[in-house]
Amino acid sequence: MAGLTVAAVAKELRKEPDERTWNGQVAGFVPYDFRMPTLERVKERMWDPEGDHLISPHVFGVGWTVNLGRVVALAKRRGDAH
Repeated sequence: MAGLTVAAVAKELRKEPDERTWNGQVAGFVPYDFRMPTLERVKERMWDPEGDHLISPHVFGVGWTVNLGRVVALAKRRGDAH
């Protein structure tokens, strides 16, 4: 993971300062986000029970995180079915 982090930072530093977004993809598919985390982004990526995704990009860093809201919603639905 350290190599992907270095690659993501290098990708941003190669851009002109006003073009740096500090979020995107590295290695063609691995997401990164080095922006200051916000409560909205935490909710969107880690607690979205209505979302279709079980994994989403990390709130901060390189890679993915689990959408715990979706996991709980699916577990409740499965429990209701029994």
